[in-house]
Amino acid sequence: MPQITEDYIRSLLSRISYPGFNHDIVTFGIISNINIQDSRITIDLKFNTKNAETKATVKQEIQDLMKAELPERRVMVMEGIPTMAMPGQNAKPNDPWAGRAPIPGIKSVLAVASGKGGVGKSTVSTNLAIALSQEGLKVGLMDSDIYGPSVDIMMGIHDKPMVNQDQKLLPLEKYDIKMMSMGFILDKDTPVVWRGPMVIKAVDQFLKDVAWGELDVLVIDLPPGTGDVQLSLVQKTPITGAVVVTTPQEVSLVDARRGYQMFKKLNTPTFGILENMSFYPNAATGEPVYIFGKGGGPKAAFELGVPFLGEIPIDPEIAEGGDTGVPIVAKNPDSEATKAFREIAKELLAQGLLERVGR
Repeated sequence: MPQITEDYIRSLLSRISYPGFNHDIVTFGIISNINIQDSRITIDLKFNTKNAETKATVKQEIQDLMKAELPERRVMVMEGIPTMAMPGQNAKPNDPWAGRAPIPGIKSVLAVASGKGGVGKSTVSTNLAIALSQEGLKVGLMDSDIYGPSVDIMMGIHDKPMVNQDQKLLPLEKYDIKMMSMGFILDKDTPVVWRGPMVIKAVDQFLKDVAWGELDVLVIDLPPGTGDVQLSLVQKTPITGAVVVTTPQEVSLVDARRGYQMFKKLNTPTFGILENMSFYPNAATGEPVYIFGKGGGPKAAFELGVPFLGEIPIDPEIAEGGDTGVPIVAKNPDSEATKAFREIAKELLAQGLLERVGR
């Protein structure tokens, strides 16, 4: 009989998959604390989801597993207070931006971030926006990468925005998504040679001087890094939560951790880590081939104590769709990548992405 330690209990719990995902509940970071006292074991859970069915399933599976493996022990499964606090609701007293002004008509704001470039953050933003729209939401997509906009290319839009009678830009629409990007305004191949203050002003105008109308969620595609634009956005905007995009390599994971720490310092909730370009399906067997390494995203999520949202596979259709302006979620609803994006969209909703609706 092995020694009953916290590590041993965690190893047992790692056999339980998080409902709807291939990753275990330990990787998802919902095991808050394990207390072993004589014959009693208390397992504290911290769910970042509001889904009662998911919670009940996890609790029951823990009880069943522990009863089977440690029948002589009394096991209590406790649920703590949810860690996801929405902006303006129970604001922390040390939050210097607790009074972030809401954007009229926009109920929820989702920031898609990365610590470094080249991880497919804009690909994630566009496909996630379409996936959320397919869940029945009114969705907007704002490209805040002023120096290197890409939403115009990925969504296949070549028109320029009009201005209404109130002198506000009218967002362009495609795939039921309202969009704004510097790529809509500039001529092709025209560089943006601006200093920081002008970039921040442009981003601010995209938030406040665009006629977004009524939206359930505005997805903001942040530029890579943790610089002026990111800080200004988070300071001025009631971000509901952020998704941090990484790839499996350690060089990307290091920067993803930095991105998460930025949101943490600014008291902005993080929904979790999303790993892009995770694996390539073997053409003969369909088995995943982890050419860039395996488990980096789940490991980073576990270390940071946030959920691991899922893996997006390497698929030539994703790159092709980004080049031709037809994102894979819109082009191929049956692809594994599309299924992954839709599952992540559902998980964000379960975690409370729309908590502010109706408030």
